[in-house]
Amino acid sequence: MIFGVTGDLSRKKLMPAVYDLANRGLLPPGFSLIGFARREWQDEDFADEVYQAVKQHARTPFREEVWQQLSQGMRFVQGDFDDDEAFETLKKTMEELDQAQGTGGNFAFYLSVPPKFFPVVVQQLKKHGLADEKGDCWRRAVIEKPFGHDLASAKDLNEIVHEVFSPDQVFRIDHYLGKETVQNIMALRFANTLFEPIWNRSYVDHVQITMAEDIGIGGRAGYYDGIGAARDVIQNHLLQLLALTAMEEPASFDADALAAEKTKVLGAVKLPKDLGKSTVRAQYAAGWQGGARAVGYLEEDGIDPQSKTDTYAAIKLEIDNRRWAGVPFYLRTGKRLGRRVTEIAVVFQRAPHSPFDHTATEELGQNALVIRVQPDEGVTLRFGSKVPGTSMEVRDVSMDFAYGESFTESSPEAYERLILDVLLGDANLFPRTEEVELSWRILDPIEQYWDRHGKPARYESGTWGPVEADEMLARDGRSWRRP
Repeated sequence: MIFGVTGDLSRKKLMPAVYDLANRGLLPPGFSLIGFARREWQDEDFADEVYQAVKQHARTPFREEVWQQLSQGMRFVQGDFDDDEAFETLKKTMEELDQAQGTGGNFAFYLSVPPKFFPVVVQQLKKHGLADEKGDCWRRAVIEKPFGHDLASAKDLNEIVHEVFSPDQVFRIDHYLGKETVQNIMALRFANTLFEPIWNRSYVDHVQITMAEDIGIGGRAGYYDGIGAARDVIQNHLLQLLALTAMEEPASFDADALAAEKTKVLGAVKLPKDLGKSTVRAQYAAGWQGGARAVGYLEEDGIDPQSKTDTYAAIKLEIDNRRWAGVPFYLRTGKRLGRRVTEIAVVFQRAPHSPFDHTATEELGQNALVIRVQPDEGVTLRFGSKVPGTSMEVRDVSMDFAYGESFTESSPEAYERLILDVLLGDANLFPRTEEVELSWRILDPIEQYWDRHGKPARYESGTWGPVEADEMLARDGRSWRRP
């Protein structure tokens, strides 16, 4: 059941992911899909919309017999979220499909709607008895980010949702956690004896986690203005990546054990004393990007010229526990940066004693292990090697593992993995209530500080962010990696 089925997310990600799962034989033959939205569509119009979305965005090749099987279980219900009649029609449609397709009374409700509609939809599901589990049947609710806009609103939202669905029925989607490379962090650390012994303050100098986009806000002014980069990306994606990078080894890879370790890390995160020196926010100004002239954030359609919304945010955090004490974690995200990339760089300390003289090692940086989450997924290890020749000269080289070259099967789309996990009831890759609230506890004081102090810095579109962010690291004797 997808609410808000006519939106971009549904068209580009959810519907193609459902088809790809069916195409790979991972959905039962009776699987059904109900769309709910305001459009005046018939079932055929909906099926045609899904067909177009699949043709355009599916990852796997189109197969007519898979499509025929899938389209038999497709229905559309028209209505507003507060329309009781529409929800009664929805109930009837669910019951009919249950009989016709043999779905066994199991339903997952996907709320692909703006956050302001979450409470309405959830209350309507309760009011019309759609959320009630009977016998062995299950009901699950899938909620897209952002989950609240600060700690207070996240708590209110949790309360509303948990009135209707118990915590183990709620799946909060963070699509980053569905990416193969993010799950590979755990394999890299815990399945190899190579990295874990040096994954601590004795060897690691600092960690940089970057999510850069090379696009502006596009048509999302209404959503983006007032939310900004830190709330949009740091609170969920980047703090989740930090938790996975820094956590202790879980007892097993089930949802409870993983959540317990991630919660410990987020609970131990310490904000710097001087937020002015250890956080930076900025807005993109006009500039050149990809050979074209780009307008500044304040010149974008629908943006208030006085807006203080950040399109770039960088923060420094520390983790107050034995493994990480004193190791800074630098998180940064921004729009209209040099290129689209998400990576985690674990940068190691310099060798404590070097028998080489300075000229031999002047081209040598610090060893680093870089996990590339997107777009070219893989892992790079940077270390020093002697340059061929008669003199002793050491320079950085890289050893590279790329998913595309090592495995013949391409990685599934994040949403494929996540939708399948929802249907299987596997909550491994979904942030829990505590994680969401702890993340807001970390970000709220920073947002409040920014609200009280001045305006965002500026950076030219197509560059790697404002000089203030470079200065923030330079004060610690470090510099940002160029991804």
